Amino acid sequence: MSIEETQKLLQTFRIAPNKLLGQNFMIEPVFFPKLASYAELVSSDVVLDVGAGFGFLSKFLVNKCSGVIAVEKDPQIALALRQQTSAFVNITVVEGDVLKTSLPIFNKVIAAPPYYLSSNLMLFLLEQNIDCAVLIVQKEFANRLVAEVGSENYGWLTVTVYQKATVELLDFVPKEMFYPSPSVDSVILRIKLRKKPSFVIKDPLFFERMIKWLFTERNKKVSNALEPFIKNTLKLDKWTFQEMMQSLPYHEMRPRELTPENFGALANVFTN
Repeated sequence: MSIEETQKLLQTFRIAPNKLLGQNFMIEPVFFPKLASYAELVSSDVVLDVGAGFGFLSKFLVNKCSGVIAVEKDPQIALALRQQTSAFVNITVVEGDVLKTSLPIFNKVIAAPPYYLSSNLMLFLLEQNIDCAVLIVQKEFANRLVAEVGSENYGWLTVTVYQKATVELLDFVPKEMFYPSPSVDSVILRIKLRKKPSFVIKDPLFFERMIKWLFTERNKKVSNALEPFIKNTLKLDKWTFQEMMQSLPYHEMRPRELTPENFGALANVFTN
């Protein structure tokens, strides 16, 4: 595996890497053993490889586990992936969008997914019954997942992920490890789902909508930031809303100052 091999495959299959689809191919296999180690891969595991590309990572992993489900959205690259992995009976190639395609059962995820997919993939993983996910993601995105309350990177995704999972940043991956090189560096992170959520949410959909709204108004007082959202969502008149605000917890704080648990308590007030 090398930049020359990747370039040859791109030429053979007449593929021009698409920046919008995050088609940056890893050309340095030194990270493959690290990914397997961080995922504590064993022979009984079935691994999901999202954005499998030409299958370099899938072919490495399949010798250490029971099987690999290699998902690739781009039809041209999926064709190349099938050819490159045809000798491996325990690699299953799935062509399509991982968020919409029916997948075989898997218990771990090891992948370097395209950057554009990061947020939606994270939400997808939170709903899966998996032991862990080890991913190579954009450094800035990883920082959002582990951001401190009040920091610039702290946002709705931080809160959402914290409620259901733990995230560890494990290793640095320079942009030169990919072809074409992206404009930013990456990191390896590990996600483990909590056995129990860190706090209980009565209405997950309302909670998700509320925190997304509040982080668009992160510097306003919670009472002021919530007013248009609550009035519209719960169909409250101005006076009912103002009366409710008097007893609402954290109404004098700013959304950026609230802990994830605070957001949960706030949402539950409105969903009693």
